[in-house]
Amino acid sequence: MQITTLPPLSLYIHIPWCIKKCPYCDFNSHPKREDDLPEESYIKRLITDLKLELENIAKKDKENTRALNSIFIGGGTPSLFSPSSIDNLLNQIQELIPFKGNIEITLEANPSTFEYQRFIDYKQAGVNRLSIGIQSFNNHKLTSLGRVHDSQEAFKAIEIAHQSGFNSFNIDIMYGLPKQSENEALADLKQAIDLKPPHLSWYQLTLEPNTLFHAKPPQLPTDEAIWQMQLTGQQLLENHGLNQYEISAYSQDNHQTKHNSNYWQFGDYIGIGAGAHGKITSIKQNSIARRWKLKHPKAYLDPKQNLLAGSQIIAPKDLPFEFMMNALRLTKGVPKEYFTERTGLSLNSIDNILTQLQQQGLLSDHSDRICTSFKGMQFLNSLLEKFI
Repeated sequence: MQITTLPPLSLYIHIPWCIKKCPYCDFNSHPKREDDLPEESYIKRLITDLKLELENIAKKDKENTRALNSIFIGGGTPSLFSPSSIDNLLNQIQELIPFKGNIEITLEANPSTFEYQRFIDYKQAGVNRLSIGIQSFNNHKLTSLGRVHDSQEAFKAIEIAHQSGFNSFNIDIMYGLPKQSENEALADLKQAIDLKPPHLSWYQLTLEPNTLFHAKPPQLPTDEAIWQMQLTGQQLLENHGLNQYEISAYSQDNHQTKHNSNYWQFGDYIGIGAGAHGKITSIKQNSIARRWKLKHPKAYLDPKQNLLAGSQIIAPKDLPFEFMMNALRLTKGVPKEYFTERTGLSLNSIDNILTQLQQQGLLSDHSDRICTSFKGMQFLNSLLEKFI
């Protein structure tokens, strides 16, 4: 293993507060108290967190001069923070680390927080992309999902995104919802397409551990019904010019998200905020490490606490799986040279596995790319097991 180049660098910022915890949500999110959102003190801790991360990177690679390729502000519901707080945060970040000229800065937003002037102000603060958590346009389904917005607020949110000048934004839509028919799932998808989003995330509801839905499962459609929703929906999206480039990501031309694409291509990212995770490559130490932060907001805000909850160097034997777990989600895969550049391992170390998977029809036979076939996408977990 010999790492000789550093991959692109992104920044993930976690803001953990939300209005109400959804029963399917397994993210680190906490309902806020009445009018009690510690914006100023939390931003102060975020900046302290970032300084410590940059010091860690500098110790490992003093020659590192990477500018940020993208920033993603996720949660929780980051749009609960005021535009002035987001402006303050981004200004302080840029004082610590340079931004690329075409940097993508995404803010996750809940439809219930949308106001025209508020989002004009987010844009002026530097946010140039939104990710809007719609999930469904059906009020009964929104209620079953525990969402705090209704369909009218969903329509209004997307209208405001268009009106306030966001040329790039994403809307989230889920299928396989409790007692959902195929017609209901496709009605949601058609409605989303009609609103002309540049990017759409369309994914299946899953019952994750440590959620209310996992403890008390709702009645979901059968696997056969969900499979039919997926196939019909994918064709519908393609027919309307939203091309699938990842398992659950669809975009018009030039609107693929830089931030998530960096994850999928095994790039580096700094993670700051309560429970945030990061991945950092070091040429000097010839290593790739994961780092994660204190999870509970109260502990994270405590100035006496060490913000870093833990770190771990990824063992070389685990790197093929770690790389493929991300790269094989992309419909066009990744250039073969990325494997060596971003793991430090020779492609020869996995040649036999790649050949075997191509013979089984799970990988496409490309001379210059590692790419999952249509069949491979349906059996991705089985495919990935070959790299363990």
